[in-house]
Amino acid sequence: MEKEMFQNIQRQRKLNEFLLAVTKSIFQDIVSMDAVIMKIMNYAQRLVNADRASLFLCDTKTRELYARIFDVGNGEGPQPATKSQKEIRFPMEKGIAGHVASSGETLNIPDAYLDGRFNRDVDIQTGYVTKTILCMPIYIRGNIIGVVQMVNKRNGVFTKSDEDSFETFAVYCGLALHHAKLYDKIRRSEQKYRVALEVLSYHSQCTEDEYEELRRVALPETAPEVARYEFSPWNLEEEAKPLYVLCMFRDLFGLTNFDYDDLCRFTLSVRKNYRKVPYHNWTHAFSVAHAIYTVIKTSPGMFTHSECLALFVACLCHDLDHRGKNNAFMVNNATPLAAVYSTSTMEHHHFNQTVTILQHEGHNIFRNLTADEYKTVIGEIKHAILATDLALFFGNKDKLKAIVDSGKFDWQDQEHRLLSKSIAMTAADLCATAKPFHVSQQVVLNIFEEFWQQGDEEKAHGRQPIPMMDRDRAHELPANQVGFIVGICMPCYELLYRILPGSKPMLDGTSKNLQNWSALVAKQKAEEENKKENEKKDMKIENVKKKESEPKVVKAEKT
Repeated sequence: MEKEMFQNIQRQRKLNEFLLAVTKSIFQDIVSMDAVIMKIMNYAQRLVNADRASLFLCDTKTRELYARIFDVGNGEGPQPATKSQKEIRFPMEKGIAGHVASSGETLNIPDAYLDGRFNRDVDIQTGYVTKTILCMPIYIRGNIIGVVQMVNKRNGVFTKSDEDSFETFAVYCGLALHHAKLYDKIRRSEQKYRVALEVLSYHSQCTEDEYEELRRVALPETAPEVARYEFSPWNLEEEAKPLYVLCMFRDLFGLTNFDYDDLCRFTLSVRKNYRKVPYHNWTHAFSVAHAIYTVIKTSPGMFTHSECLALFVACLCHDLDHRGKNNAFMVNNATPLAAVYSTSTMEHHHFNQTVTILQHEGHNIFRNLTADEYKTVIGEIKHAILATDLALFFGNKDKLKAIVDSGKFDWQDQEHRLLSKSIAMTAADLCATAKPFHVSQQVVLNIFEEFWQQGDEEKAHGRQPIPMMDRDRAHELPANQVGFIVGICMPCYELLYRILPGSKPMLDGTSKNLQNWSALVAKQKAEEENKKENEKKDMKIENVKKKESEPKVVKAEKT
């Protein structure tokens, strides 16, 4: 009894060690379904000392068993099908393997030729003689996903102990095959994703014709009007804007360390990746890049070369692929972008689009930078683009204002520099409020048209938009603009002026526009009051007329 118990313990220990080796081998190196199948067949042969092994997978759609891995008995073990071989398929009810797949029953056959379910055709064709067979189903989540078949035990027949060991092994086989299937699906999805990226990449890049057309136009020697804060990008022809971007870039950084062809392609592809929405479009991006250009030009020596480069590129790219919807809309509608980026949703997307364009062939305008310089510039660009999220502005403004108010502001302090660049980005982003009023007023109409379109969509989804985005309250636009300038724009430009005095025209322009919008609000209120007074007068006149039209009652005299 003790000897038998000892043998059982030894057998179980060997099985455990064997299964541990199987698990490590299979799960540490899942590269494809075929690789896993070959490993399973090799380990299965070793487990029960079989001469050959076969593994058939179930195709539930066609109700067939199929195999792509074969053991031809040449001593090399299971091998993938060659070009001359084809995948084997047969009905799920046919043969010993079919019976096991259909019934879930394990078959241990000591003499194959005495079993009516055995198909002798393969032996006849190959000259191989099948004697003993052990065939068992492989389950995952209660469903049969395949059948593993061992042929010809080398030292006798398959025993009950072989069955028990193989039944435990089959559980690991099921898990391995299941994970291999998942891996194959992931790999196919990844390939589809790469194909989709190739297609999108092709359509998101400028065409060669666009590039050649821009490349043929000579850059003007000077463009003095561009350096003025009052310059209006909205008055430029569409085709002139890329040329002006190149002029500003050359003026700030020169072209010695930059490939002009890369700059042309990059600028055109950035333009192409802005959607045709009412406000957050290519023209807005150009205006913001121009605004930071003027800030840099009027504040010489305040920012480093790398900081200036990052600020200019960030402004040009800061709203790439904007859909005309704000972050709150993205989150409330559970969009894929909101699932990827939980905070500053669109700003993170704009930065990633920037990096994507830089990675296109012939678009890396930073390729002549060293690795450290490249890393620094990309980091600066990310910080600058994220700073355009107005939700972050209030914190940045409060911190910087407290530092400036305390008299401790220092350009050598890196935190102070970061906050300064953040405020400069916000100032550039809001530059339309500082333009001449006739320009600013038209841009504001574009902004609110985009707001109202979002509000319309929110109403279509059964949600009430905030008042500013409600088209039914369009008459409140002047008051909304006054609130926006007082609460955000003026504090921003006042603070920027304190650290960068050259930016004063932006503060002055915004201040004038505040007066203009306030005058419109006052005019609107006066008209409303006049309307109410006129309505009261009309009501009084109507009441008098009504009384006059009523028949008079004549009282009888007393006698």
